[in-house]
Amino acid sequence: MADCGALIKEALEQGFSFACELNVEALEFMPEVRAMCAADRCQSYGKSWNCPPGCGTVEEAAQRASAFKQGILVQTIGQLEDDFDWEGIEAAHQRHRENFEAFTAKLRGRFGDLMPMGVGACSICETCTYPDAPCRYPERAVPPMEAYGLFVSKVCSLSGAKYNNGPQTITFTSCYLLP
Repeated sequence: MADCGALIKEALEQGFSFACELNVEALEFMPEVRAMCAADRCQSYGKSWNCPPGCGTVEEAAQRASAFKQGILVQTIGQLEDDFDWEGIEAAHQRHRENFEAFTAKLRGRFGDLMPMGVGACSICETCTYPDAPCRYPERAVPPMEAYGLFVSKVCSLSGAKYNNGPQTITFTSCYLLP
């Protein structure tokens, strides 16, 4: 079993703003959250192996997650000049992605099997192979929490993390399910 306390410390050292133990008992894989992906507001629906429908069903995600009994939640909190500071939002998003990918590689090296769930659409390749060919980098690819039907604000609340960190901030949240 993983030492979540030590992993939280490592996550903070990796550069995340906040990390805590994930309440895996409270994870609810909800089809209605997944259905929001079909509205295609992020313009990734049906265009990536890591977004619906390419990432599999909510039921498949719940089944896979049931094999894990612990996890950690990680966040990057960016300070913004104002509510329309798109450069600040993008900088925080990029920092989160870089830290998440690096920490995922560390955890995979240590534990082998784990279930990382990230934020936003995959951006590893300029053009995804979906649906014509297999993913080029399955070892690096990570579906977003919402693609698996997780209501991120609820996951945060039930795990003791803030979803909203106040005015002129942006918070990016991801998690890892661990053996």
